Amino acid sequence: MDGALEGSGNYDGSVKVSTRGDYASRALLSLALRSEDGAPTSVRDIADRTGLPQPYLEQILLALKGAGLVRSKRGVGGGYVLARAPEDITLGQIVSAVDGPIVAGDFGMPHENGACDHEGQCALLVVWLEVGEYMRAFLDSFSLADMVKRARGQVPSGKGGAPGGGGPQDATGAFQRKIAAASRS
Repeated sequence: MDGALEGSGNYDGSVKVSTRGDYASRALLSLALRSEDGAPTSVRDIADRTGLPQPYLEQILLALKGAGLVRSKRGVGGGYVLARAPEDITLGQIVSAVDGPIVAGDFGMPHENGACDHEGQCALLVVWLEVGEYMRAFLDSFSLADMVKRARGQVPSGKGGAPGGGGPQDATGAFQRKIAAASRS
């Protein structure tokens, strides 16, 4: 997490999403923004609308298809459509589909395979595990439908998209409180 820690010891809130995760999210948002007609969208059209490189986008869409997030149609008029309603697809699912499980690092699980053999290691492994859980919960609190509303200016950016409480602001608040408490200790 380059730049995530400042000299004051405070966490600045940065969490990195891979380029692949960002591109996958942008591609599915593009499909969601035009999902009303149900017609497939070609890879070329998605690439043109999003500014993403077409060859890389093709690889990403294949991974998203394998994860059951999009369906494809071959031939004339073919392309990709969302496999589920935008309300039923979260940013966490999209990122996981192309990057694998959302984790803070590849450190292993506490109390497994000798993971606690060294001083302090178990305490840190638990923290890394919790950070990954907060990241997952935060990304899962945003659906593609929420992103469509934001893209159309219907939800101010920086505000949660989940109606009726819960949602991103709760996940963000919990994450920030946990980080703040850890930096005070």
